[in-house]
Amino acid sequence: MSKQTLAYIQISFAMVAIGSFVIVNKFIIKELPVFIASELRLLIACLILLPLFLYKGEKMPKLIKKDYVIFFLQSFIGVFLFSICTLYGLKKTTALDSGIIMSCTPAIMALISYFFLKEKLGIHKIGGIFLTILGTLSINVFGQLLNFNENSHSLIGNILIFCAVIGEAVFFSFGKLISTPLRPLTMTTIMSLTGAVLFLPLAIYQSLHFNFFTVSPLIWLLVLYTGVVITVLAVLLMNQGLEVVSAGTAAVFTALMPISTVVLSALILHEPLFWYHIFGMLLVIAGIFVITNSSSESTVTSNEIFQKSRNENISSDT
Repeated sequence: MSKQTLAYIQISFAMVAIGSFVIVNKFIIKELPVFIASELRLLIACLILLPLFLYKGEKMPKLIKKDYVIFFLQSFIGVFLFSICTLYGLKKTTALDSGIIMSCTPAIMALISYFFLKEKLGIHKIGGIFLTILGTLSINVFGQLLNFNENSHSLIGNILIFCAVIGEAVFFSFGKLISTPLRPLTMTTIMSLTGAVLFLPLAIYQSLHFNFFTVSPLIWLLVLYTGVVITVLAVLLMNQGLEVVSAGTAAVFTALMPISTVVLSALILHEPLFWYHIFGMLLVIAGIFVITNSSSESTVTSNEIFQKSRNENISSDT
């Protein structure tokens, strides 16, 4: 198995797991306040990542001022605001609607990779992104035209979920702007620690007015799942995949996240799955097939981007 194929598998698993984040939190927010749930998720991740970080003998590389700004933006936008917007958005809208809105992620990541990372979009990549966006748009358009119901969703909830989409795109894309390549374990550990610190004051405040004994064992297990599988395993695999493929390519794979959410919404939450959901998902899968099976288009690796960014940063600092 080639490194590129393995990277595709890693990113695909990560996106499917992150797609389940919406479903799991539909249950969690019924019994746990938003900030407590987020803090517990990140604390669990830190308890796993810190010992692993020390055991592997990982070390922080020398970073420049711009890198610290990027780290903060990733944590604040991609972890802190993402969690807040997702969990509060889920209080106002359905998991299925959330999955549909999250289908905008490929377009947002593609735009970030083009404008911020200066990645070139070859014809195969453009074709794959076009099919993906077409599939996600079809879900949105047909859904609104055929099943519009003012009571079925909240505009505020949908706006919050869309803001979460932007946060996730920033989280997975901005790592490419770091001047020095970081190992996936290092990157994930830093993000989890920073997120835990950001949530801590708000979580403590909510804890003062909350009775933890009212939480069921199932919810504790789901919180454990969000910490281990979603925050640690999925993010590690995503970062490993991004070491091999470009952010523009990864943008197409993010479409698997809303597909995962839509399917799980139908299976677990028993929310209705319509023909246009299936049609849109087929277009998304076609887009992934086009971009991953094009041998003529070379993939811009993160190491190339890192080296270019590093040279630019060194020049600007001197």
